[in-house]
Amino acid sequence: MQFPINAHCVVQMNDTVYALGRSSRNGTLQLIVRGNSTGFHGEQQGDALICPLDAENARTLQERLPWLRPQPLGNRLSFGFGDRIGLATPGHVDALRSADPTGRIAPIFAQQSVRENQRLNRTPQEVMTAAVWSLFAENWRLPWGADADHVKEPEHLAPYVAAGYTFYTIDPSDHVDNAAHTDDLAVLRSKCEALPWDILETTYLSLCENYCGRTIVAEKTTLHFDKETLLRALAKYGRALAHTVRIAAALRTALGGTSFDLEMSVDETDTPTSAHEHFFIANELLRRNIPLVSLAPRFVGKFQKGVDYMGNLAEFEAELIRHVAVMRHFHCYKLSVHTGSDKFSIYPILARCAGENVHIKTAGTSYLEALRVAALRAPDLFRQMLETGRTCYEKDKKTYFLDCRPERVPPAATLDDADLPNLLDQFDARQLLHVTFGSILTTHGAALRNLLATYPNDYRSALRDHFARHIQPFVQA
Repeated sequence: MQFPINAHCVVQMNDTVYALGRSSRNGTLQLIVRGNSTGFHGEQQGDALICPLDAENARTLQERLPWLRPQPLGNRLSFGFGDRIGLATPGHVDALRSADPTGRIAPIFAQQSVRENQRLNRTPQEVMTAAVWSLFAENWRLPWGADADHVKEPEHLAPYVAAGYTFYTIDPSDHVDNAAHTDDLAVLRSKCEALPWDILETTYLSLCENYCGRTIVAEKTTLHFDKETLLRALAKYGRALAHTVRIAAALRTALGGTSFDLEMSVDETDTPTSAHEHFFIANELLRRNIPLVSLAPRFVGKFQKGVDYMGNLAEFEAELIRHVAVMRHFHCYKLSVHTGSDKFSIYPILARCAGENVHIKTAGTSYLEALRVAALRAPDLFRQMLETGRTCYEKDKKTYFLDCRPERVPPAATLDDADLPNLLDQFDARQLLHVTFGSILTTHGAALRNLLATYPNDYRSALRDHFARHIQPFVQA
């Protein structure tokens, strides 16, 4: 894979020069090392070692140049950039430099979920390697993070730990009991009795003593816990808490004392997280000394892939204010908004209410901008990708909450070339293309990457403009 090159990506450190250049034989982008080349591998040409842009050389370069190593970002205002293709980081950098020149936002450049990697047959190291070479090319020297997103089991951790990720999003959503949102008290009691109390390392009686009759005043929000409130929160999220504790313990062991950021995410569930439930989750995690940096509740309304927020904005703001109050009561983590791309109507609300204490996580919108380049530059390729999406939609949509109506997406053969880019702004087509990324990139990924390498400035400018719209509400607040 070729990575974009910046004319200024030449660095000298300790009498060694590192630069990027293209091979005179085949035009492949390569690392040029003049000086101490220990740890690198490649072909010696005169006084320089010419190195391929692979994982081994990327790791060695990270050891030499500390700004190429991701680091924990704490509870700073932050933004996660997903890159399913491995070519989007230059555009992400451009967006930050244009919309946030003072560096207020801490970026996460290497971000891929377990599910995305599985669908793309991609490894965490490949995601990291793509980010590192692009950041070197762009001469990015500010702190950045790497997110092992939606980790659902302890066995998912090892390849992310090996690749040097610093942010771990634990997703116990499969263990959330959505029915507890409306169960009667007898059912709630039965469910609580069956919880894994050995892992929770507490008892129901102890929790009653800690919560029942307690009133928490946070800013202008007052939360009162009675037995029903506790039972409902415990039945709904008790197994999710236990699962999070298990993964966090495995992560601590795997990292062997290395510091990290941890997020708990329960956004991919059927029922909203109440302010009481938010307090219960955060309190139980923190009293177990789990290093919580961000928490992603299930907010009211619909957060669907590739489209704006769907719901009542006044209701969202009212509930957000309560969640912000709970977060500020603990004063040690931030709110995380998953499926955060393209939610333009709520960014000003988030910026106004949560201020610096927010993390926005995006995933597939960078991939959609790549498809926009294809629609403009290679109409026939785009038509092929659209038809693959139409064919694979029913299979690929199963792990997503969507309102997409695929019958509203016209067959590619019926569209003129000039109409193709408009599909990237049409609700149903956008969602269809978004969730079929695995099938589309598996079938057409090589052709799409070649196209983006041919028109790198098109992709950069599309990403810059698209993400500047995401970033500006937060830096202007």
